[in-house]
Amino acid sequence: MLELTNTALRYGKHLALHGVGISIAPAETVVVLGANGAGKSSLLKVLGGLVCPEPGAGLTFEGKAILGRPAHDFPELGIALVPEGRGIFGDLTVAENLQLGAHPPHARPHEKRQRDLVLDLFPRLAERQGQIARTMSGGEQQMVAIGRALMSCPKLLMLDEPSLGLAPIVTSELFTALGRISATGIAMLVVEQNVKASLAIAQRGYLMEAGRITGAGTADSLRADPAVQRAFLGAVA
Repeated sequence: MLELTNTALRYGKHLALHGVGISIAPAETVVVLGANGAGKSSLLKVLGGLVCPEPGAGLTFEGKAILGRPAHDFPELGIALVPEGRGIFGDLTVAENLQLGAHPPHARPHEKRQRDLVLDLFPRLAERQGQIARTMSGGEQQMVAIGRALMSCPKLLMLDEPSLGLAPIVTSELFTALGRISATGIAMLVVEQNVKASLAIAQRGYLMEAGRITGAGTADSLRADPAVQRAFLGAVA
């Protein structure tokens, strides 16, 4: 479905990504694990069309080359990004944020269906459709951000640190919803600090370190990997 090859990204003199390549199959959930500064967010920015990598990179979606296309084309292609920090329209209501998510032409005929899906996934939003988004809690704002992305009828949903700063009970609710989203057949790429929760909903994962992919495998193999356990799951060497 999506394939990224030989990707390097530079911010001035700093090389943030070095020869990175990943792939995502239809209906697959993939997680990217790595410490702060490993390059995970830079990877998502490339995949979302927000930054342009160095020459020689390749990015295809459903067999079509999309590298170099403007970021506003990506939702119409079926790629939705929930960025770190959520990026919602804080002065608009929940309902208005969701409506804006359905802006891509292919999504407009399905606005009601997608809204019903979002409100079923996040009942709290159903109760607060008229509330101004910036007055909501962090967890509720994250629900708005994910809901807005789902309104675009994505084939691939990408999330950058969705549980960052959330209370454990809210994180649990969030990952339950992500599991349900995955069950609908939407592919997902999740960059997440909560390794246990993300591996529980993923089929495969990649390890990133210093801008490179340093490992890859099934979720089960990564969960059992002693190096992953030591680095992310609190195991003692």
